[in-house]
Amino acid sequence: QVQLGESGGGLVQAGGSLRLSCAASGRTFSSYAMGWFRQAPGKEREFVATISWNGGSTYYADSVKGRFTISRDNAKNTVYLQMNSLKPEDTAVYYCAVDRLVRWLSGYKPRPADFGSWGQGTQVTVSS
Repeated sequence: QVQLGESGGGLVQAGGSLRLSCAASGRTFSSYAMGWFRQAPGKEREFVATISWNGGSTYYADSVKGRFTISRDNAKNTVYLQMNSLKPEDTAVYYCAVDRLVRWLSGYKPRPADFGSWGQGTQVTVSS
């Protein structure tokens, strides 16, 4: 069982940058694809980005493509989300999770139900 913990959130002005980290416990981290989701108040949890077990493949939501970059360091059991050119609409709690099904490699859009071992989340607030 992998346990996850996010960090790196905070308050930033529009146009700024943040890097989120998701640290994982357990020796099997490098076997899993990993993903980031976000949830704004009153809205459903929304897919952001996902990365394959070795970092060789990535997939992004259209809303963040070209601004966010997902990466991982298996030696450190950590997955990252570099967020640039932030917008007020990026304000949300950001969660990392294990991608159990990797459906996006078959052309399906990732869903929260495909993921497990959710972290507790980290708040990102972008001011205008």
